[in-house]
Parts: sequence; C-alpha cells; structure tokens
Amino acid sequence: MLAMQYEIGLPADYDMDVIRHRVATRGRLLDDFPGLGFKAYLIRDRADGAPVNAYAPFYLWRAPEGMNAFLWGAGFQGIVDDFGRPPVRQWPGLAYREGAAAAAAPQWATRRLLRIDQGASPARAVEAAEQEHERLARREGVVAAVAAVDASRWEVLHLALWAGEAPGDEGEVYRVLHLSEPERSRLPQGRLR
Repeated sequence: MLAMQYEIGLPADYDMDVIRHRVATRGRLLDDFPGLGFKAYLIRDRADGAPVNAYAPFYLWRAPEGMNAFLWGAGFQGIVDDFGRPPVRQWPGLAYREGAAAAAAPQWATRRLLRIDQGASPARAVEAAEQEHERLARREGVVAAVAAVDASRWEVLHLALWAGEAPGDEGEVYRVLHLSEPERSRLPQGRLR
C-alpha cells in the first residue's frame, strides 16, 4: 500500500469554484481506476477558514503499478497541463483502518506530519505511529484512517477522513469534494508489517 499526495498552492484571491468545477466534472474519471484504493479530492479554502488556498488530492494505492499507471498516464498529465508539474510526496503504507463512520461519505479530512526524532529507534517510532493510528481510527466520525512513513525524511503521515466536522486538533484540515474508491474494500485492514 502506498500513500501519495501533491499540493498545489493557489493565490489568496483564487476562485476556488474553479477547483470545485474541475472535481465535479472530472472527479468520477478515477472511480474505477485499477489499483486505486481511494482518492480524496481535497482542498484548503480560505473561505472555510484555512490559512491558504490549495488543491491537494490524496491517494491510497494498493500497489505501485496503479500509482505508476496514473503518474505516467493521462490522469496526472491533466494536472501538469493545467498547473505545472508539482512535487509528488509518497509514503509506504504502515496501517489502514475503516472507522465507525465507514459507510458515510467523508466531508472533511485531516493530515498530520510528524518528524521522527533523530535519536529515536525506527522500530519504536513505527510502533508509536501504529498506536497513534489506532487511536485516530477509533475517534467518533472517522470514515477511514491511514498511517504511512517516509524514511527519506523520517516522517510519519496520519490522514483521516471524517463524516462530519473535522476536529482541529488532528492537524491540517481539508474539505473533501469527492471520494473515488474503486478498490477501497480491498485495502488491507490494520497494520501492514
């Protein structure tokens, strides 16, 4: 399992309805994309109280083949054509769990990136990340939770999709415009090691 995200920063006065229209007209194109567990079409909008405007889709791939087909194909080329080529972050998956609100359509997402201290044991850091993931996945309103680690930066990613309002204590808050989930039911539940 691989987590992937790119974030396109937009000007403070950018009309976010342009992004909403883009997702409304193109979002369903990935609803049956092979290898894609889910794609959450995320935005940060100053009108929602976010500090910046941004388009920041988040993907959870079952295997690298699906991710590669997307990145080297027409799907990502559309982003490149419209916004330039953004850096794409990738994290090997650590854990995935459906929450108590799994059947609901997510309205919000939170993302938290945590640095692993230089002197910390990688095994203990991963164990702590898995425990934090379990805590997050059990919170009321969680549709799904993801934990992943970027060993090139020694950074843990925690992402949660929320059925209702996202709590501000779980990291950066994004609005979910659409969720493509062709293979979400096939994602492995629990820890991946």
